[in-house]
Amino acid sequence: MSVYRHPYKEADFVIRHLLAFDDFCRDNALDDLNSDFSQQILTQAEKFAAKYLLEQNRQGDLQPPQLIAGKVLETVGFADSYRAFIEQGWASLSASEQYGGQGLPNILAVACNEIWQSANLSFSLCPLLGQGAITAIERHGSSELKQQFLQKLVSGEWTGTMNLTEAAAGSDLAAIRSRAVAEGDHYKIYGQKIFITWGDHQMSDNIIHLVLARLPDAPPGVKGLSLFVVPKYLLDEKGEAGIKNDLRCISLEHKLGIHASPTCVMSYGDENGAIGYIIGENNYGLHYMFSMMNHARQGVGVQGLGVSERAYQVALEYAGNRIQGTDRAGNSLRIIEFGDVRRMLMLLKSGTEAMRALCYYAGFETDKKSAAAANSEIASQSAARIDFLTPIVKGWCTELTQELVSLAMQVHGGAGYIEEAGIAQLVRDARILTIYEGTTGIQALDLVKRKTLLDDGAQAGLMLAEIQQTLAQLEKSPRGDVIYHSLNTALADGRAALDWLRANVQQSSCVAGDYLQLWGYLTGGWLMAKSHLIASNLLDNGLGDSDYLQAKLVTTKFYAEHFLVRTNTCLASIKAGGDTIMSLSEQQFFSHVN
Repeated sequence: MSVYRHPYKEADFVIRHLLAFDDFCRDNALDDLNSDFSQQILTQAEKFAAKYLLEQNRQGDLQPPQLIAGKVLETVGFADSYRAFIEQGWASLSASEQYGGQGLPNILAVACNEIWQSANLSFSLCPLLGQGAITAIERHGSSELKQQFLQKLVSGEWTGTMNLTEAAAGSDLAAIRSRAVAEGDHYKIYGQKIFITWGDHQMSDNIIHLVLARLPDAPPGVKGLSLFVVPKYLLDEKGEAGIKNDLRCISLEHKLGIHASPTCVMSYGDENGAIGYIIGENNYGLHYMFSMMNHARQGVGVQGLGVSERAYQVALEYAGNRIQGTDRAGNSLRIIEFGDVRRMLMLLKSGTEAMRALCYYAGFETDKKSAAAANSEIASQSAARIDFLTPIVKGWCTELTQELVSLAMQVHGGAGYIEEAGIAQLVRDARILTIYEGTTGIQALDLVKRKTLLDDGAQAGLMLAEIQQTLAQLEKSPRGDVIYHSLNTALADGRAALDWLRANVQQSSCVAGDYLQLWGYLTGGWLMAKSHLIASNLLDNGLGDSDYLQAKLVTTKFYAEHFLVRTNTCLASIKAGGDTIMSLSEQQFFSHVN
């Protein structure tokens, strides 16, 4: 399953037209940057993927890392690919120039990450976590920590991890037991963490673990957690990796998918205590960790996009070549000519395009926030928009990915259920996306409680108002009837859901999942509607690739007919509330077997 070509025209359409990237660059005096430059970057990113990542994706699935003599040995070939990755400068693409980064807009990193995650999800997880560690240290670390760790993290010479989960705690971070004890200018860390992605390997000279732990006098619950930098190797006088710290991987998880990504059980302080350095103030660790986590959550949404695009391309190639039956004249038929196969391919195509629009739009908000740093009001608005979109990007995109990769397998029929076809690996790899970095349920609760009810629906209201503006433009479009009516209905569903939620706060946890899904279909539909208007305008003015633009009009219309209409079902479930959900006694769940 080596088939993969980056959808350049689609990425260019979103960056150039939907995000108006050239206007952004001009307005912010980014004289050397424009949409043509972004296409050059993506061309080179695809070349890297084709040379180093595509073939290793299957190899890593069959030959996962091994824990031998206390060391995790990554899949053969991954180290060479990672070395090429940092030598070509990909690790530092959007990082701050202050620490050796290239300082390019975040949207370019998002688009490149889609390419690498399409090609090899397991490999791409390693640099993704490094980017998160950079974010946490840069925003909250002391000057000394920044000086010691950021330059090599930015270059990719050192990789990073995020250590939250413990066996007895799971998603309940208040139950974390790992502890930290002050000793001079550092701390001793003791405890075990599970599910640590790329927690150990031999691809980089050092691994910088960000670990949540509790100080002796810390208050109970999540308010008593502090965040520590715990390097695999302590730094010597020259700032290089020196002696081994008191930490180790004690086992590797045997997983359903992403086999080539080592998921480690990490143990800290088995002998004398692992040396760590606190980030920021005592007991603010979870707040600091969320800087890293929110970056990762949007990144996981992009992973869903990448896997979905790969699944679509594999299904499309199979459907275009698979002969099944004949017509009345005796001519052989390819299954791409069948109505139901076309339906599945259109679901794959339109769903993936909506995900890309949402992921890129959310990623670009980070650039708008950075550009507006001098204007606190605009920066604050962008930050609120990022906070609101993050659980939607993570939760909705990854849930939709499950549907899309399953459809790609269905296009293959029985052949898709065979490992050699490659779709089975995509289905297995994709399954983790709704789970790690916070399950869909956690994203939904975050959207409901923190991002909607906490500000009494203010940010949600702003989103709905923007969608209304697009609706007004659609009403005047001669090609936009179907999309106008679907978006108009979906917008009404969004308003009704918000009103119901504000009036029924006590039932919010029961309806959170449907609320998140409604917002996903709605924001995806809004961006597809904007795309429809742009494509229509370009066609009217004789600009762009007419074949691509005509296809965009069809795809956006299909999304409105088949995805956007789902907001009504979500609203019906929301209005049903939680009474039935909570009505059975625990014993009654077993009543059918008693």
